[in-house]
Parts: sequence; C-alpha cells; structure tokens
Amino acid sequence: MKTGHVAVIDIGKTNAKLALVDLADLSEIAVITRPNTVRPGPPYPHFDTEGHWAFLLEGLQKFHAQQGIEAISITTHGACAALLDRAGTLAAPILDYEHTGPDETAADYDAIRPPFSETGSPRLRLGLNIGAQLFWQFATHPGLAERTHQIVTYPQYWGHRLTGIGATDVTSLGCHTDLWNPHRRCFSSLVDALGIRNQIAPAKKSSDILGPVLPEVAALTGLPPETPVYCGIHDSNASLLPHILANKQPFSVVSTGTWVVAMTVGGKDVTLDPEQDVLINVNALGDPVPSARFMGGREHDLATLGPYPEPDDAALAVILAEQRMILPGFAPETGPFRGQKAQWIGAQPAPGTALRGAEVALYLALVVARCLQNTGHQGSIIVEGPFAANPIFLRMLAVATQSTVVASKGQTGTSQGAAIVACQEAQFATEGDTISPTKERHLAEMRAYAEAWTQFAGDLAL
Repeated sequence: MKTGHVAVIDIGKTNAKLALVDLADLSEIAVITRPNTVRPGPPYPHFDTEGHWAFLLEGLQKFHAQQGIEAISITTHGACAALLDRAGTLAAPILDYEHTGPDETAADYDAIRPPFSETGSPRLRLGLNIGAQLFWQFATHPGLAERTHQIVTYPQYWGHRLTGIGATDVTSLGCHTDLWNPHRRCFSSLVDALGIRNQIAPAKKSSDILGPVLPEVAALTGLPPETPVYCGIHDSNASLLPHILANKQPFSVVSTGTWVVAMTVGGKDVTLDPEQDVLINVNALGDPVPSARFMGGREHDLATLGPYPEPDDAALAVILAEQRMILPGFAPETGPFRGQKAQWIGAQPAPGTALRGAEVALYLALVVARCLQNTGHQGSIIVEGPFAANPIFLRMLAVATQSTVVASKGQTGTSQGAAIVACQEAQFATEGDTISPTKERHLAEMRAYAEAWTQFAGDLAL
C-alpha cells in the first residue's frame, strides 16, 4: 500500500483505541477510545476482550462508512499473550500482566529461564515476562496446557479475530518475554523448556500480511472481503519505526504513556544492566535496540493525585530555587531505581497546584535521563505521546541530557508507526517543537537541580 486509509487498532494498558490514519501525510483523521478496564476474574484478573471487540467492530463500521478503510494494522502493549483452543477461541482469559500470580512459581520458573545474555530480557516481577505467565498458568490451572492449541502474542490475537490466522511478531516476542533470542533472531531455548515448540505460533515481521478479513467481519463492518490485515507491532516499537525510517543515527525515541520506554538507535556501546530495567527490544526490522523503561504514566498519576493547572515559569522557579524534589519511585517494581520508595524533599506541594505539576515534571524528566544514559544515548531525543505536551518535562530532559529534544506533535505516535507498517515507503518527517538546552532561561538552576537530584538518587541506591 502506498496511499489510502489504514485503520489502526491500538490497545494500550490504559485505553483501547481505534485510529484512522491517512497514508498521504500520516495524519489521524479520527480517533475513538474506551478504557482498558481489567476484569477481576475468575480465574484471575484479565482483559475485557469481548468489550474491546464490540467497540472495534462498531468503530470499523463507522470509519469505513464515513471515510473508507483500505487496510488494518494493529499495535498493543507488550507482556501479553493469548492461549487459543482448537476452535480458535480463548482457552483461558488473557492474563493481566500486573497480576501477582506468576510470582507464586517464580523460583521454579527461574530454574529454567534463559540468561540475559541469550534473550536480552531482564527478570521482572508479576507477569511482565510472558514466559513466567505461561509457566504459572500451566502449573496452576489443570488441563490448560492440553486445551491450548496455539499461543499468539497480543497484536496477533486481534489479527486472529479479524482473519482466523495465528502468528506471533518479532517486536512482541522481543519485548522482555524470555521467549526470543534477538542475537540469533529466533525463539529462545525457553520454548523447549516450557514444551511449547509445537504450540507457539510462527514468528512474522510486523509488515507481513496475515490475510484478508473473515467473511463475518466483512459482513459486520461493511469492509471489502479482500481488506488486508497486517501482522502487528508492539506499541513502543510502533513509535520507533517512523524515526528509524526517517532519521540518521544516532538518536533516541522516548515513547510515553502508562509505560515510558527509552530506545536508543546507534548510540554508545554500553553494558546493559538488567537490574536497572534495561533490556533489548526488537524493532520492526528485526534489529536489537537497547531500551530502558519504567511506568512513567502510572508514576505521574500517583504523584500528582489528579488534575492540575499547567505549570508556568513562576512555579518552576519556586521549585528550582527551593530544590524541592521527588526521589524514586512510585512504581518501585520497574525502572532504573527498582525497589526504592518515593520520597519528597522539601515542602510537598498540594495536589491540584501548578507547583506540584512542576515538581513531578522535573522528577519524570530526570528518571528518563537516567534511562537514556543506561542505553548509551547519543544525538537528539524525540518524545512521543502525552509527555510531549509537558513543557517543563521537555526542558529539563534537554538540560539533563545536554541534548536537543523534539516534542512530536502526533496525537499518538503508535498509530502513525502502526500505519507505516502497512507502507514503509511512506514519507515521514518528525514534526514538533525543538527544545535546545543552550536556550534554557533557567539553565544554571536546572543544572544545579539535576546534579543535586542525581546525588540524592545515587545515595538512595547505596
């Protein structure tokens, strides 16, 4: 495809979205969303796949009737797999990766999981390693392993519902699953250790076409029966793909949302430390990408405790002058400061105030700067998603990294990237405001603040 409209299914951890993207300029013609509410169970917390499916079918019907759809692409959060029975339906609900269940069998799982040197995948708590999910599900739910005919990663679950064809994709497998060897570009030894070699669906590139929509999908949506469905892509890699195709190395992309993922392309050679939540992602071209992440959107919400007015320079000046700080972290199970509990230094601003918003923005920027340092960042930094609309975050990130920061203006970088999966010949240029550290009016104060914060955060780790 070189022209036309691509409907992008975008299932994030917080919201489910459907976006219509025009390949001519990668503009988003329409976007609809619904909350990705986790259902409590039984048998365990799981995603509302039927609610999402009804929402997606209705949206596809409306988008096609109003604008026309030539193709469908899919992007989702990682750490998620679906177990399908022989009929192609779910053998069990799709596990929410924040469930504590997989921790119950952690010791036995750790005895069989491959080392970081093989997979580039750090050992994470909860269900953040898909391998740990599968081990726990099969160990604690009698008969599930026998009922499971095929295992697909999450983008391909939706692709399977649209086409009836099962697959996995390299970006989702390369997202700290323990199931992929990014160096050899094949399944890891864990697939055999778990005994799922014959169940896990074939690994495909994100740009591969799974097939046309099923006849019943065409009937419900009005889509032409030949409408192609592309394999799909992990959401952080969807944000990264346009920039890989458009920019010269080195550079980094910071994808923001519930998860903040910093990905460095062509950076310095550094030793990746899995203890700091550094890992190897796999991009849409199949190449390994040093990455670091933390639950930045979750931390923002836990730190701010609700809406607040946009901080101005006056609020920023107060926080900088008094060196009021937040030390990591609000989601201590993830990130470069794992295990550390958030602390406030100085007077804690009241919720709902610009002062609190400014202090939280500075904190998030400094954690992202540490993530970028851990991945060997060089060059410019492109910020995608909600944090791209936070001026104080962007300014501190530029100062702390001594790098030019570009705030992407796309409504959802993931939808653009997923649309490009359908046409890697599309012309893309990063559009957005550019922030230079040398032009920062509070440069000296921000540098002093960043140095003090770094010292405090380092002391916590001792």
